[in-house]
Amino acid sequence: MLVVGVDEAGRGPLVGNVVAGVVAFPVGFKIDGLTDSKKLSEKKREDFYSQIINECYWAFAQSSSQEIDQINILEATMLAMKRAVEDLQSQLKNKHEALKILVDGNRCPDIQNCHAIIKGDLIEPVISAASIIAKVTRDRQMIELDQAYPEYGFKRHKGYGTKEHLEALSNYGPIQGQHRFTFAPIKKLIRA
Repeated sequence: MLVVGVDEAGRGPLVGNVVAGVVAFPVGFKIDGLTDSKKLSEKKREDFYSQIINECYWAFAQSSSQEIDQINILEATMLAMKRAVEDLQSQLKNKHEALKILVDGNRCPDIQNCHAIIKGDLIEPVISAASIIAKVTRDRQMIELDQAYPEYGFKRHKGYGTKEHLEALSNYGPIQGQHRFTFAPIKKLIRA
C-alpha cells in the first residue's frame, strides 16, 4: 500500500485559487527536515520542492476564486484535494494496488481510505511534502498575478488581508475573477 499525503495552501487569502498538493514517496525515499511549509524559508521550500518533483509521485489541483464563492472555501478545498488525489491516482494506475490517503486537518474529501490528521503537516513527512507542493504552487501563482496587477503587491503578501492589500482594495477595488467576493473584507468593500 502506498501512503499519500495531502495538504492545501490558500484557504485564508482574499484572492486566487485554493491549491491542494498530493505526494507519495517511492520505496526507500528519504528526505530530512520536512515540516509544515509555512515554517520553512522560501529558499528551503524551493529546494524541497525541486527534490520532491524530481524524485516522488506528486500532483496538484485547485479550486478557483469563483468556485470558492459558489460553494464556500471549505467545500472548494475538499474539491481541490479530491481533484489532486484523482490526478495522482490516474498517474499511478496499475503501479500500486491501493493508496492510503493522509490529509492534514480534521476532515477528508470524499475519497476512499482517507484519514484526517490534525497538524499532520508537522508529524507526517509525506503530508509536509504535499504542503510544500501546494504552497510553492500557490505562491508562484501570486507572483504571476502580481505581474499583471503590481499595484496590489501580491508577491509580498500572497493575497492575505494585510494592510497593504486592504489599502489597494480600497484604492482600486477587487479584481473580477480573482478576488473572493464572499470573503468579509471584499463584501464590506462592495457594500460601502
